[in-house]
Amino acid sequence: MVLGLAAACGTTNAAGGGGGGGDAGPPKPGGTLRLGISSNPDCLDPQQVGTNAALNVGRQLVDSLTDQDPTNGKITPWLAEKWEVNADSTSFTFTLRKGATFSDGTPVDAAAVKGSFDGIKAIGPKAQLGNGYLAAYKGATVVDPSTVRLDFSAPSAQFLQASSTMSLGVLAPSAYRKSPEQRCQGDGLLGSGPFVFESFKSNQQIVITKRKGYAWGSPLWKHTGEAYLDRVEFRVVPEPGVRTGSLASGQLDAITDVQPVDEPQFAGNGFTEPVRANPGIVFNLHANTTRGVLTDVKVRQAVLKGVNRREVTDTVLTKNYKPASSILGSATPLHLDLSKELAYDPDGAKELLDEQGWAPGPDGIRVKDGTRLSARIVFSLVFNQNQSVLELVQQQLRKIGFDLRIEQRTTAETQQLTLAGDYDYIWYNTTRADADILRQLYSTKAGNRSKLAAGNPLDAALDKQAATVDEATRKPAVEEAQRVIIEQAYAVPVFELTQVWGLGPKTHDVAFEASSRMRLFDAWLAG
Repeated sequence: MVLGLAAACGTTNAAGGGGGGGDAGPPKPGGTLRLGISSNPDCLDPQQVGTNAALNVGRQLVDSLTDQDPTNGKITPWLAEKWEVNADSTSFTFTLRKGATFSDGTPVDAAAVKGSFDGIKAIGPKAQLGNGYLAAYKGATVVDPSTVRLDFSAPSAQFLQASSTMSLGVLAPSAYRKSPEQRCQGDGLLGSGPFVFESFKSNQQIVITKRKGYAWGSPLWKHTGEAYLDRVEFRVVPEPGVRTGSLASGQLDAITDVQPVDEPQFAGNGFTEPVRANPGIVFNLHANTTRGVLTDVKVRQAVLKGVNRREVTDTVLTKNYKPASSILGSATPLHLDLSKELAYDPDGAKELLDEQGWAPGPDGIRVKDGTRLSARIVFSLVFNQNQSVLELVQQQLRKIGFDLRIEQRTTAETQQLTLAGDYDYIWYNTTRADADILRQLYSTKAGNRSKLAAGNPLDAALDKQAATVDEATRKPAVEEAQRVIIEQAYAVPVFELTQVWGLGPKTHDVAFEASSRMRLFDAWLAG
């Protein structure tokens, strides 16, 4: 199967960006973008990190073999001008474009690509996202200087989309002469991207500068040649009020992570708010089906019916946030709209619980054989509104007689509990612009967060979608997987995480890529 070949350059990306008030005329090169970010990136190497703050920096430094169109999810050329995939998606052969170089002047050739993928595999779990993408990676073969073949031990259709991410962005051979820890701090962090690393002061700022002579950008970008901006200063400003105040006063040109309470400040008055929902797994209550009352599918289904998603977005969030319509976010390729199945139905929930013998107790919480209808949910404050959302969901579920006990933990503690399976429900979301994220989290051969038995119907659908890049075959399998997850209430989807940025009047064309992370190649500042 041969895929790829270049699309026309200069395509307008409808997925986001913009900024400034009125028509500022044609883009102007030059200037320094002062960008406020909400957290300190402990590591800058995009091959190692998983946080938005870090990936937003890393995306500017590295190019990828392919790109993904945010408007339709299609995979398009970038460093590779075309590719072939074998019948069972275990072998991917990329033909590289000519002329691309790393910032140290060495060519982006097949040997460099092999070295980069081997390097990601070698650091194992330190590659927080790439380790999963390359779980079945066996190795790469240099066919000739412009052709590289990557082989996998199991069907890996997801790899084609993964090859578009910054987590599998290609680093120069010289980068691997530095340790992973050194690359985290920017030492030896050499890519072929439109910007180059300059400096990193922890908890203060990261500085990147324009790559001179850059001429191999993605055809999805709005212009060709070098980036417009001379310099970008990512300034670490954790406090949301300080971040928004700095944008309003002109001390910053743009900010990430505008909180719902602050959104009205930047709706008009020369400011703009680029907004895009994250693809991947929505924020959800993910059930451990081997624990307590959640072993009963009828109880899980009652909880699913007892959550009012629209009330959550209307009350705690804003119009920029969407109620979940599936376990996958609506920006995810092959998303299936299951809004009807997720409709708020408290009467239906009560009927299910009545059928199972759960009777209301003196405090309103249902009881059966001396056991309260109760489950614990573990969460961390990776999103500022998480606690408020869960407190509202807790109130909603009390109305059907279900006691949701909320337990806040640190992000590290939550990750440990997840790995150990020590939860009734766990609250999280995961960003990825490919439906294979379902296999990574639900398959009994992978994350298996629902603790399902091997050979279940969900496994079959997830295996089928993993075996082909052919959408005609893959789509029905992905849709079946979404249906099973909702029908069995393995998870209770609640809302889609949304990226909301604030851009000052002079800031233009700060854009989203397909994973709703930042792309600064087309960004520019008015005079």
